[in-house]
Amino acid sequence: MKRLFVYPVLVYTVLVYLMLATFCSATLAEQTNYSGEELREIKSLSKDRIEGLLEGKGMGYAKVAELNGYPGPKHVLELAEELDLSEEQLAKTKSNFSKMNKQARELGQQLIHAERELETLFNVGSVTEAQVISRLENIVQLEAQLRACHVNAHLTQKNLLSAHQVQLYNRLRGYSNPSQHGKHKHHHE
Repeated sequence: MKRLFVYPVLVYTVLVYLMLATFCSATLAEQTNYSGEELREIKSLSKDRIEGLLEGKGMGYAKVAELNGYPGPKHVLELAEELDLSEEQLAKTKSNFSKMNKQARELGQQLIHAERELETLFNVGSVTEAQVISRLENIVQLEAQLRACHVNAHLTQKNLLSAHQVQLYNRLRGYSNPSQHGKHKHHHE
């Protein structure tokens, strides 16, 4: 009889310890989520993010377009041979990418500057709600312009490709079922 009682108690004890260990590790993870980030020059921007902004990288800004059947100029250039781009398509795609990249770099620099200004207010310890709101409104506006820059390059790019090239692009990029919204008329160049 004693044996039957010991087994459930042992199982219960092990389960309690496992639950406590899980809770403690989750709590520790929450406490250290930002650990090390306090050493950044601009706390809200990682080194990779700063580099991406300075280089005009997409960083997911145009994901809504990309995943709905609107190819990006950078990836079209990377797949130019597979997509069998004409010389005219290639030239227009290069121009589209160059224009987007130039604008994205400029906006990226402005965004870094705006984040640095906000950081400085907190560093000197004399920040007010009005200053925070003003700086954040500027940051949000720059983020919106940066996203629009990338999304609009995808809109332009789709018009440079045939329907077949867009379908091939999606397949080559690994998109098995792009949204029906991305399957509108295409212009042949």
